[in-house]
Amino acid sequence: MLEIININSLPVFFLIFVRILAFFATLPLFSYRTIPLPYKIGMGFFLALVVFFTVDSSTVLVDEMYVFMLVKEALVGLMIGLIAHIIFSAIQVAGGFIDFQMGFAMANVMDPQTGAQNPIMGQFLNMISLLLLLSVDGHHLLIDGMVNSFHFIEINQFIPFENKSIVDFVIHTFNMMFLIAFQISIPIVGCMFLVDVALGIIARTVPQLNVFVVGLPLKIFVSFAAILVFLSLYITIAQNSFETMFNVMRGLMQLFGGG
Repeated sequence: MLEIININSLPVFFLIFVRILAFFATLPLFSYRTIPLPYKIGMGFFLALVVFFTVDSSTVLVDEMYVFMLVKEALVGLMIGLIAHIIFSAIQVAGGFIDFQMGFAMANVMDPQTGAQNPIMGQFLNMISLLLLLSVDGHHLLIDGMVNSFHFIEINQFIPFENKSIVDFVIHTFNMMFLIAFQISIPIVGCMFLVDVALGIIARTVPQLNVFVVGLPLKIFVSFAAILVFLSLYITIAQNSFETMFNVMRGLMQLFGGG
């Protein structure tokens, strides 16, 4: 407690506090608008207070570079949280693929958590993913990742953000997001492709039948039936995507730390 009261330790504490708040600004679940801002600030304050006793504050100097250190801490928190959010966004991208095939592409809904327009099935899958993330204690693992970032990346460490390995890692992660979205959506999209083929055959064999009137409700019915059948497969893929998200966060921390 005496070290906290010491005025010389406040700049170090503020650096830790800035990185944790930057995490909360982009990290999945913690960055949502449904969590009030005072709660985020209070949680960040007490988490920074815990982390403060685990870092070496003797090497931090308050000089003309202190402002750049604040910017560096904010960038570290934003980028690590953002790369985790990119992997988690694969679920909404998969929902967009499914909605396009179901005919729900124009029926977007407002997501109160992010304040953005999301596809209907993307919102549905996203809610299931959030419940699954909470059920497997994923929020605790995200907090653990925030704390461990101070062991991988020291406060006074210089980080070359233009490093080619870091840029390649981010690009690879972005490509991985579309791969996960494709894995989630391919069962339903594949079923919709077979329905389109069947409707095309019917349109050629029975010209009197209005395929556009029959096709839309048929595709919606088949889509919901396919989602019900493949829901267990989706849960397995979502769990693998959570593991990928944690591995990606750890990999970016190691690159920032020079590992």
